[in-house]
Amino acid sequence: MTVQPGWYADPAEPTTQRYWDGEGWIGAALPVDATPPPGPPPAEEPEPAPAPSSGAGAPGSPAAPGSPATPPPPGAPGGPAAPWGGPPWGGPPWGGPPVSGPPPGGAPPVSGAPPSGPPASGPPAGWPGAGPAGQPYGPPPPGAPYGPPPPGWPQPYWGAPPPRPHGLELAPLGARVVARLIDISLVLLLNVVVNGWFVWRFVQEIEPVTREIFRRALAGESTTEGLPQASAQADGLQVVILLIAVALWFAYEVPSVANTGQTFGKRVMGIKVVPLAETEQLGFGRSFRRFNMLGLPVFLWSCCGIGFLIQLVDCALPFFDRPLRQALHDKRGQTVVVRSSSAATPPAEPTGTPHDSSGGPPS
Repeated sequence: MTVQPGWYADPAEPTTQRYWDGEGWIGAALPVDATPPPGPPPAEEPEPAPAPSSGAGAPGSPAAPGSPATPPPPGAPGGPAAPWGGPPWGGPPWGGPPVSGPPPGGAPPVSGAPPSGPPASGPPAGWPGAGPAGQPYGPPPPGAPYGPPPPGWPQPYWGAPPPRPHGLELAPLGARVVARLIDISLVLLLNVVVNGWFVWRFVQEIEPVTREIFRRALAGESTTEGLPQASAQADGLQVVILLIAVALWFAYEVPSVANTGQTFGKRVMGIKVVPLAETEQLGFGRSFRRFNMLGLPVFLWSCCGIGFLIQLVDCALPFFDRPLRQALHDKRGQTVVVRSSSAATPPAEPTGTPHDSSGGPPS
C-alpha cells in the first residue's frame, strides 16, 4: 500500500501533525489545528554535536565497541516500516505493545483517496470503549463493567428497600397465613351450622359403600366387583353441599373485602387488601374477581382433588412472588395485602446497597 506524502496527525502525539514523505516522518511537529505549509517543511538545521565526555556509554558518546546499538523506535526517521504496509505508528499512544491497525488520530489516506484529510478511526468520543478525543480501545467509563451502575439504572432487589404501596408496608407472610386460618375456621363453623344436615344425609347415603370398602381393605381383598353403588340422591347432596359452602364463603369474604378490605381474620392481624393502583376502596367487582380464584375451585374438589391443589398453589405463591408477594387471587383482582394504617411501621433502612460489600440479599 502506497501512502502519499502529506500532513497527517502524529500517532505518537494526537495534538500535533507532521509531514509524511512516503518513507518516514520529517520536520518539526505543528499543532493539529494549525494550517501547515503547502509542501514539506523546511529542512531543519542540524543540531551541534554534544561535546564528548569521558567514559564509554555516556550520553552523546558513541556506543561502546561490542555493545548493541539501540534501534530507533518505529515511526521515527530512519526507523523500520510497519509490517502491515502502512506508516509505522510507533505503538499506541497509551503505551503498551504496538497494534496492527490505524492510529487513534486517523490513518493517512491510501493511494487514490481524496486529499481532504485522513479518515477518522475508532468510535466517536463518548461512545462506550472510546478514549479521549475518540481514541479506540480507551479506558472504559468509570464503574464499567463491574463498578457501580450509573444513576437511573435498575438496582438489584436486595439493595433497594421493599415497595410500599400507597405508603403502607407489605403484610408479613406469617400474619397473612394466620389471618387465612382464622377465616377458614369461621367459614367452617358456618358450614357446620348451615350445611350440617346435608353433610349428615350425604354420609348416610354413602355409608354402605364406605363400609364395604373398609371391610375388603382389612381382609386384604383388592377386587372392586360387587361393591354397592351410591344412590343418585348422594350425587345431588354433594352438589348442594358444595354450593352452600361456596355461598357461605362468598357471603363471609366478598362484601367485607369490598367495603373495608378486611375480613375478621385480617382485622385481627392488622392487615388489609388494597387496590394495586387506585387509592379508593376495592368495590364489589374487584372483590368478586379476587374471590373467584379462591372459591370457585371448591367445585373441583371431587375431581381427584384438583380444586384443592389449585387453592394450595394459590395460597403458597406469596412465599415466592417478588416484590409484592401477590397470590393468584391478588393478581386476578389487581390487589396487594398491606399492613393497616394503624399497624404500619416506618420503612426499614436497606441492609446494604448494590455497591456495599456488607449488604446482601434478604434472608
